[in-house]
Amino acid sequence: MSEHWLAALPSPPYHELTYRAPGHLPALARGMRVLAPLGRGLRVAVLTGPCPDPDPNLTLKDLIWPLDRAPLLDEAYLDLARDLAARQMVSLGRILELALPRGLRTVRLSFALENGPLPARLGPRDLAGLGAGDLSSLTEAWNKGRMYVRRESAVRPGQRVVSLASDPPWAVRPNARRRIELLERLYDHGPASLDSLRRALGPWSARVASDLARAGLAAIRGPALEDAEDPPEGLPPDEPDEDLVLSPDQARALEGLFRALDEWSGRIGLVHGVTGSGKTHIYLELAARCLAAGRSTLLLAPEVALAWQLFRQARKRFPGAAVSLYHGYQSPKARERAFLASPGTGPAVVVGTRSALFLPLPDLGLVVVDEEHDESFKQEERLSYQAKEVAFSRVKRVRGMLVLGSATPDLKTFHAAESGLVPKVSLTHRVGDSAGLPEVELVDISGLRDPEKPFAEATLAALAETVDSGGQAMVMLNRRGYAPLMYCLDCGQAIRCPDCRVGMTFHKRRERLVCHYCGLTYPYPLLCPGCGGSQFLPMGEGTERLEETLKKTLPPSARVLRMDRDSARRQERLEEILGAFGRGEAQVLVGTQMLSKGHHFPGVTLVVAADADLGLNLPDYRASERAFQLLVQVSGRAGRGGAPGRVLIQTRNPGLEFWRFVLAGDYLGFYGREIALRQKYRYPPFVKLGLIRIDFPVDWEPGPGRLAEIGAAARRLAANLGVQVLGPAPAPLGLLRGRRRYHCLVKSGDWPGIRALFHGLAGGGGDLSGLRLNLDLDPVSML
Repeated sequence: MSEHWLAALPSPPYHELTYRAPGHLPALARGMRVLAPLGRGLRVAVLTGPCPDPDPNLTLKDLIWPLDRAPLLDEAYLDLARDLAARQMVSLGRILELALPRGLRTVRLSFALENGPLPARLGPRDLAGLGAGDLSSLTEAWNKGRMYVRRESAVRPGQRVVSLASDPPWAVRPNARRRIELLERLYDHGPASLDSLRRALGPWSARVASDLARAGLAAIRGPALEDAEDPPEGLPPDEPDEDLVLSPDQARALEGLFRALDEWSGRIGLVHGVTGSGKTHIYLELAARCLAAGRSTLLLAPEVALAWQLFRQARKRFPGAAVSLYHGYQSPKARERAFLASPGTGPAVVVGTRSALFLPLPDLGLVVVDEEHDESFKQEERLSYQAKEVAFSRVKRVRGMLVLGSATPDLKTFHAAESGLVPKVSLTHRVGDSAGLPEVELVDISGLRDPEKPFAEATLAALAETVDSGGQAMVMLNRRGYAPLMYCLDCGQAIRCPDCRVGMTFHKRRERLVCHYCGLTYPYPLLCPGCGGSQFLPMGEGTERLEETLKKTLPPSARVLRMDRDSARRQERLEEILGAFGRGEAQVLVGTQMLSKGHHFPGVTLVVAADADLGLNLPDYRASERAFQLLVQVSGRAGRGGAPGRVLIQTRNPGLEFWRFVLAGDYLGFYGREIALRQKYRYPPFVKLGLIRIDFPVDWEPGPGRLAEIGAAARRLAANLGVQVLGPAPAPLGLLRGRRRYHCLVKSGDWPGIRALFHGLAGGGGDLSGLRLNLDLDPVSML
């Protein structure tokens, strides 16, 4: 007897289609992946439910074969995906594409058969061409476990993968253009197969890759790289964690959190604790309670470096439990294995970044979002979503608990806590041998004019004193590269990206000018595109320039390291930097905001914010909040050992009221001031906010007229829906990748009003050819 099923495609066109399931197929269930025909090809689809009454006028195609013996995605998971699709106004298939690793949603597989009448290995098309009799015999083999799915590697047998083996500057002659091109390709895009390099660069790439490998600049490895587990990255051996004595703050916090967790009622809680107050220990105690109850825990960190650190601590705390790591930089094979294994595991602890939230963990009881204020928990590229909202939706469905932790919570989160909607526990003191919170001082640099001297005399003296006394220092500047502008001394113009009209950043070690928005690069030295001149002055400073300055200024014995996206592109290099600084082999660590996030270095007694005004004046209602969070977080890296800490914040405007809250680490005072401004000017949490981004090609003549039509339509819809529309107006980054950009801000008392307005614009039947419209709900970036 045949059945009919709805199946969602996690690949274009992302439709949910109706198929017939012939009676000879193995048993099917909601949440299984299946092989399904589409047009003249085959696709992987996910069964979303039976279809009892298909349209009798339709000719339905037959499903080919199941790819899972049991549902990969359970009922709660599919309901979550459907709700997220409705919120983001996309099809269910788009959400499944986001959730499933690539190898689990593509037809790169075969079927292996043991002791059967058919060939031992069948491809998808072989299976599709079999008759009912052969398929019935395969069903018997499948049910007895003699037939299974084999996922094919994206790397062909014998194919090799090329990766960088060293960071720039590379010892390559300037006229060795092909070597430089291949190195730059690997630097920008990461490891690549020889086949992909041939397609992207040309047939010469294999020979040049071999030359670079012999020179020690690249590494070439075999296909085993795809199947290997990720390297241990210097993890400590698994051993039981020593018993820690809870501080009074921690004991009180855990008492309330244990009570909420034991209710298993889908609750949420906020852990608001100063830096160094032992929040991680609280997370691990909650995870232990969850494991004891037979349920799994998911610990989320904002970036990979912190996830590794949390993973180490979890492995040490739970030596006999299933503890794993999941993040987007792992090999495709590793992510696929983790995803497939998740439903069959017992109670486990998974540590990861944002993408780990979509693992189909069974009996999920606890999700912890550490540094919950961090912007990385909001995905804005491709399909936007807020990880905290998805996490709450997951725990609510399975009656678990969501714990948010931060020293500087998101203002919306803290407002919910102050309003009684989210229970809150506070940790007001540091734990262990810490000397307490550091002393924070302002340093006026309004008189500094020389780009070769980015530090005030007082700052240099403090750095020299720290190094001389055997201490360590961290220096933060939230701007990478050597200089943000290259100024032509002949024509007086800065070199700008032709597609984005923003200044191109000089990266001295790479000998490149780089647009940080579209990725365009120019080799340096070069001739000025405007006048042909060759005399340039680097304007401003980035982390690379600070590193160079400190190496010149401090004693030769002081080792200076740098940690930013450029120096830590390779995971092994990031581990080397953190390991060397943690062991005291370097005295100064220069970096971007990566320094501010959760790192624990007991030897650090001095922290310097080199240009703390950066970001304060951006056209973004959250600019002050971001700046406060960043500065308080980076200040918290000082004085975490036995010696007292000191923080120097360099600013050109020391009279701002903002600094009063930073100096005192006064989150409550800052919150009170900022929340009043939000209420006065109608910004979240007092309204729902949506940002409609509109763009069109820079040379498209109908663009301004179409934009005016969109604006008029938006205002008409807003009047009918009772929402407020601001714009369209030029975006702060008005030109990006050759397209003009405009923003339309929508304020409403609820989310349906914003969605209805966007649907009226994007789906109202008007002519949108040439225009791109995108809706970002609760945006974190207004640029």
